[in-house]
Amino acid sequence: QVQLVESGGGLVQAGGSLRLSCVGSGLTLSSYSMGWFRQAPGKENDFVAAISRSGGLRDYADSVKGRFTISRDNAKNTVYLQMNSLKPEDTAVYYCAATPSIVTTRGMQYRYWGQGTQVTVSS
Repeated sequence: QVQLVESGGGLVQAGGSLRLSCVGSGLTLSSYSMGWFRQAPGKENDFVAAISRSGGLRDYADSVKGRFTISRDNAKNTVYLQMNSLKPEDTAVYYCAATPSIVTTRGMQYRYWGQGTQVTVSS
């Protein structure tokens, strides 16, 4: 059974930091480009960050550039999202996803999705 399981979400004050983790089971993450997406209440699922299979290529949404960092540890079958200088507008459910294609911002190209982890940033 293929699963992506996110963790690390929670409640944090504006300006704080969180690190999200995404662990794969039933699939080898090193065979996939990985992405993070987020969905706030009443809004669409938005691209946040993506990383290539080797980790050598990364892409970020403009809204998080300079504050968020995506990384991966293929030996641990895990992808991370380090989030610094958090803002109330970062509040959302964060999802990790896996795609067999190259790094992409398009959610429809991701094959596997986790269940999400809630991030709430208070002002």
